[in-house]
Amino acid sequence: MSAARSSFFSSARGSLSLLIAINLCCYLDRYILAAVIPRLKLEFLAGDPDANGKAGLLTTAFLVTYMLTAPLFGWLADRFSRWTLIGVSVAFWSLASGASGLAAGFIMLLCTRIFLGVGEAGYAPAAPTIISDFYPVEKRGLVMSWFYMAIPVGSALGFAWGGLVAEHLGWRWAFYLVVPPGLLLAMIAFFMKDPRRAKTTKTVEIAHRAGIADYKRLLKIPSLRTNIIAQTAMTFAIGGLSVWLPTYIHEARGEPLGRTDMIFGGILVVAGLVSTLTGGWLGDRLRARFRGSYFLVSGCGMLIGFPATIAMLYVPFPAAWICIFVAIFFVFLNTGPANTALANVTPRAIRASAFALTILVIHLLGDVLSPPLIGWIKDHGSWNLSFLTVSAAMLVAGVIWLSNTRSLIRDSAAVEAAEETTSPAA
Repeated sequence: MSAARSSFFSSARGSLSLLIAINLCCYLDRYILAAVIPRLKLEFLAGDPDANGKAGLLTTAFLVTYMLTAPLFGWLADRFSRWTLIGVSVAFWSLASGASGLAAGFIMLLCTRIFLGVGEAGYAPAAPTIISDFYPVEKRGLVMSWFYMAIPVGSALGFAWGGLVAEHLGWRWAFYLVVPPGLLLAMIAFFMKDPRRAKTTKTVEIAHRAGIADYKRLLKIPSLRTNIIAQTAMTFAIGGLSVWLPTYIHEARGEPLGRTDMIFGGILVVAGLVSTLTGGWLGDRLRARFRGSYFLVSGCGMLIGFPATIAMLYVPFPAAWICIFVAIFFVFLNTGPANTALANVTPRAIRASAFALTILVIHLLGDVLSPPLIGWIKDHGSWNLSFLTVSAAMLVAGVIWLSNTRSLIRDSAAVEAAEETTSPAA
């Protein structure tokens, strides 16, 4: 093996590049479903008066297994090779995604989404902890933003890919064709080296493993608690809106479905990418002057994104696309800063468990509930009422982040001081 190739498998840049590529595939696989919901309803739920509510359950099934198994995989990631765990998880969810295309009925499709959730749960807690181990706190915000930019970009690719392939080859092929790249990325992951093995084996970081007492300790961190609550409110709003927005634009506003998927996907790529990187850059840039900058950026973004989301419901198309662009830009400002804040206030040895705990709570009380809720309100009311009800959670998230910047300052300082004391150099 050449030196350059060996360096890729053990370097920070090589690890970050692979994790970004995997994260893109993760969200692409996840949001293909949202792009083809109208076609799935015609094939599996035609004539059903509760078709929208049942279609929302496809997302709920994925998220329930995702959130319930994430703590288990977070526990495993704190004990065993994180790259092996990632490789197995990526291969598993890629095969599950392909199996969605084989579904002969609604129940079978529901089962494949359940297995997709299990696969993605094995990846989600391990990936950000590897990045946190490679990069110091001063650079972590921007680096985390590069990783999490896969959320808007991968989601947009899912919408665009699902719409394009379904238009020309049928919706099933949109699921089939994502399997090969997923398996390739899984294979590469097995050759990567965990950064923990490069550290001194006698450090507290490696000797210590997460237990029940550590989860209790995590819940006693004030800024971690408030961050989880704010992310839950944000996930409730964004999770529901992202699943149903293309269907709403098609069914309520009369825009062609294929064109809607492509335009919405393009807006999500540009606005989401620029916003995610801007949020991380702003958080790091402002941190020198104000240590609570990560909550400040997150809160301001949500409060500005809320009125733009409401305007989208009443402004006619094509002008409404501008409102959607503005809403996406400001809503995604929190992606890097909020997750960086989570990493900065948790001890390194149990950081994967902290991310897993966050995944459990934000999905249990967030987007597990909102997609079927939007579908149910639409079946018994209107699109506008359903979107207004769910998007109000953006205000809640913004207020919580802005009102807890001081606790973030205190908790970050405590973790930094503890890690300086227990580092190999110390």
